[in-house]
Amino acid sequence: MVVQLRICVPGELSAVTVQTCRDQRGTAEVVLVPGAAVVPPGDVIEVLIAREAVEELLEKLEVLKVSDVGSIAMSAPEFVLSRNADRAERAAPGDGADAVIWDDVTRQTGEDSRLTWNFLAFLVLATQLAGIGIVTDSPIAIVGAMAVGPEFGPLAALAVSLVTRKWKLGRRAAVALGIGFPLAMLLAALTAWLSVPLGLFPRDALDKGSAVEFIYHPGPYSLIVAVLAGIAGMLSIIGRRSAALIGVFISVTTVPAAGYVAVALVLGEYQKAAGSALQLLLNLVGIVVAAVAVLLFYRMVTRRLPDRVARSLKRQRSGTRGRA
Repeated sequence: MVVQLRICVPGELSAVTVQTCRDQRGTAEVVLVPGAAVVPPGDVIEVLIAREAVEELLEKLEVLKVSDVGSIAMSAPEFVLSRNADRAERAAPGDGADAVIWDDVTRQTGEDSRLTWNFLAFLVLATQLAGIGIVTDSPIAIVGAMAVGPEFGPLAALAVSLVTRKWKLGRRAAVALGIGFPLAMLLAALTAWLSVPLGLFPRDALDKGSAVEFIYHPGPYSLIVAVLAGIAGMLSIIGRRSAALIGVFISVTTVPAAGYVAVALVLGEYQKAAGSALQLLLNLVGIVVAAVAVLLFYRMVTRRLPDRVARSLKRQRSGTRGRA
């Protein structure tokens, strides 16, 4: 499992950046193309490196302030035939599947936590599906609502924000959840209010819903499932295993609980509305707490860049600026 980095730097910073990449354990190839960058002008460096060594190299490049004066782009080649790459993977500590690239995790969760029309549309659609499943006593519609719901992205972003202290990311995620859920629930309530006089379902529809009783009957397993889902979801983001996220979406009753609150309030079932609101709260808290725990564990076991290495890189960068 190797990663390709494309680094653009000013000419005066090129030599120390190339040397840093060459010295990094787990590096398979380093390619320098002098003067290839036009805007801004500079050199282009391409690095083929084992995934488990990427985070340490990025920390070194951060000390050199490469991203302040240039750029770093990362991609994962689908197929690489190289003995050098094989040797680099063996030399790098750990395993690529377990490696955390913190900037990548922040980027992934940041993209999924924005309050966009797309996010709102999916959340509204999921809550409407949940409402239909509730009044028709249809577990299939409930599962569909779970799969469509986009709420895990902002929840994961909240966890990343708490661990990395990137509060802007957390605020953005909180806004997405704080506006998205009330809006989706309001529209679900409006749909239910209009549906009753139209005869689409009776007022006692919630008294017959034996298949969806789990939504408004929270218990210990509600929290346990949310915690397990939070762990699985964060591991899938860290390991870039997007297929596993579908299972995470289907395992939690976040969106169905929100839909049940809306429908129950319209039909005057206030006790059931309170139970489903508690279910919603347990899911939200359980997912975030579990995701934070996973990230803290990885923070604890991930090697940090030694201070002496950081000081050495700072001196080298200062030397290049002096010569420039």
